[in-house]
Amino acid sequence: MLRTTITTACLAATALPAMAEVNVYSYRQPELIQPLVDAFTEETGIEVNVAFLNTGMVERLQAEGQRSPADVVLTTDISRLSELVEADVTQPVESDVLADQIPAEYRDPGNEWFGLTRRARVVYASQERVDEGEVTTYEDLADPKWEGRICTRSGTHAYMVALTSAAIHHLGEDGAKEWLEGLKANLAQKPQGNDRAQVKSIWAGECDISIGNTYYMGAMLEDEEQTEWANSVRIEFPEFEGAGTHVNVSGMALTKAAPHREDAVAFMEFLASDEAQAIYAEAVYEYPVAEGVPNSDLVDSWGEFTADDVNLMDLAKLRPDALRITQEVDYDG
Repeated sequence: MLRTTITTACLAATALPAMAEVNVYSYRQPELIQPLVDAFTEETGIEVNVAFLNTGMVERLQAEGQRSPADVVLTTDISRLSELVEADVTQPVESDVLADQIPAEYRDPGNEWFGLTRRARVVYASQERVDEGEVTTYEDLADPKWEGRICTRSGTHAYMVALTSAAIHHLGEDGAKEWLEGLKANLAQKPQGNDRAQVKSIWAGECDISIGNTYYMGAMLEDEEQTEWANSVRIEFPEFEGAGTHVNVSGMALTKAAPHREDAVAFMEFLASDEAQAIYAEAVYEYPVAEGVPNSDLVDSWGEFTADDVNLMDLAKLRPDALRITQEVDYDG
């Protein structure tokens, strides 16, 4: 049996001979991918080589063109998935397995990307200074009662832009801009750092609530230094009025070059399977997209929520408008 390996080294940008292997470019950390590729190799004997990238996935695939060794890409956020399609570096996959396992709202209508896990964009609330149930809607975050009490990362970060896109979808552009202005007015400090840094600020008493993705709670709890931050907050699931909690996805796509297409599709189908969905969700503290696959015990402990059922591609189309109004209100200023 071939041995599965993880490498951060560059994969040679040359056509590879046909053999039982799959080459992956990934924005997800190697330690998160390892359990999945190990399970796939054990089951199929197909080797998986993963190159971890910090940035520049689209640019790299464009530069490599048909010489690219990459078969599959793994990334996060609907904006990054749609960017791959818009850049014409992916190809559609017609697969009954993927169609059956992944609900339509979590895959591209043209079958060029497929969601693997969901994450909710939630409120982290101080255990000491915010009552349970005090945060109910995203709209409420613009209420002056939160003045000087909210922390967020940059408004131009992909995760925040996706939330603002959802606000445009539900409130209209004028309503979303007013909401963003209200949110900015309630900030305790200039947007900076990542989602974990906002929770640290709550722990330090610099703000009372923050906006962040659910999986960061799991990541903080497994970090000895950050456990105290995590224990100082609880997760609240706000909703858009008349809708649900904003969710985003991690996902995968088949590259346009894909020198090992058959094995690559087999890998993608494996990642969508109940087995892999359970492994992945446990490793990344996220919610499986496949119906019927249970959450991890830790994720279940955060509580239940109703996901907003807007199609994520509809939000991706609103990204330019979301970025524009974020800049117009000078959110990060």
